[in-house]
Amino acid sequence: MRFSTSELAAHLGGELLGPDVSVDGASIDSRTLAAGQLYVPIVADRDGHAFIADALHAGAPAYLTMQAPLGGTAIRVADTSVALMNLGVLARRRVAGVVGITGSVGKTTTKDLLRACLARSFPTAASERSFNNELGLPLTLLNAPEDAQWVVLEMGARGVGHIEQLARVARPEVGVVTSVAMAHVEYFGDLDGVARAKKELVTALPPSGVAVLNFDDPLVAAMAPGSPCPVLGYSVDGDAEVRAEDVVLDGELRPRFRLSTPWGAGEVRLALHGVQQVPDALAAAGAALWCGVPFDDVTGALAGVTGSPLRMEVHHAPGGPVLVVDCYNANPASTEAALRSLAALGGGRKLALLGLMAELGAETGAEHRRVARQAGELGIEVVGYQTDLYGPARVDDVDAAVALLRTLGVGDALLVKGSRVARLEDVARAYGSQAGVQSLAGS
Repeated sequence: MRFSTSELAAHLGGELLGPDVSVDGASIDSRTLAAGQLYVPIVADRDGHAFIADALHAGAPAYLTMQAPLGGTAIRVADTSVALMNLGVLARRRVAGVVGITGSVGKTTTKDLLRACLARSFPTAASERSFNNELGLPLTLLNAPEDAQWVVLEMGARGVGHIEQLARVARPEVGVVTSVAMAHVEYFGDLDGVARAKKELVTALPPSGVAVLNFDDPLVAAMAPGSPCPVLGYSVDGDAEVRAEDVVLDGELRPRFRLSTPWGAGEVRLALHGVQQVPDALAAAGAALWCGVPFDDVTGALAGVTGSPLRMEVHHAPGGPVLVVDCYNANPASTEAALRSLAALGGGRKLALLGLMAELGAETGAEHRRVARQAGELGIEVVGYQTDLYGPARVDDVDAAVALLRTLGVGDALLVKGSRVARLEDVARAYGSQAGVQSLAGS
């Protein structure tokens, strides 16, 4: 979105220093800033003010600052982080509608699917990658095109009150809650704390909006009575307005099912991998249909989304096993879902190389042991990567992990999964290089 610096300064109550110029969107990273964007230096582990000169060199017409200006056009404010959120409020005024998506698992996939569905009928923007916090959300609004009718926003939380704060900026008409699970639970105390945080999106909706809720999750379904607007429930083979019936997986773990909704019914084939993608597709379908996208356009869009990197990628090693790479992040719910998908693959030996599931607080040990037990019940061998929380079997570096994976052959299947801190993508890519999985080795 394009703004004049005088307009921004007036909205922020800041001091405009230098000529009045126009900016188009905003960035907090001088390395990826596009020419024309406003540079917003954030003070965190590093002080973004140190990179103002780099941002100007990259083509920023102006910048915010809490310090003395370094030339060019600056807007001096008391706090650049607060100012960025306030600029998100300004950008929101130009957007016709916003969808907010929260949940312990499934936010990004639901966002990708919904963006594709809405784009069939409306100019649409959405959060890049997992830009779901007090920095990413206003940036998504500021960088939306001028004609955007819908903006799809992920909303993450590190504590109670965070989603409420994001919702005050985004003012969503549609709120999607995908799940309440043991993810980042160390910040919330327990599952009830997670549920309270996610419910903040529902209670922020206007009476004219809609809450799209996963009725297969009891803690999400329990949010319905507190909604100030109508509720649209979704379920896999359950009692809800939006349902997936007769779900089956093909040999590539791609789901096929019958979608039943108040707007119509029909067959859906996903390009995504894993049975856990079905609820995300239902959430996206329900929200898009409520927004006015025709049913056939919704099913067509769902079929074309391939997903984000490192999320349930399925590869075939020449002369080797099926490799499932799902190491963008990990918590107990997503790990259990990945294990169930691995078990659905026919054939011989099944191995899961699992890294740490981070941010589980006091439940860390118990949750890792529970996942290991479930894997055993599914007939899956578990080896921990740089952790013995799953049991005594472990490997401690990339070379040892690759050597282990190379013991699998044709007809076998393996899963590589862990939180980002485990950096299991390094193992997957090293294995891909040795095993001839070019699409993975070069990613």
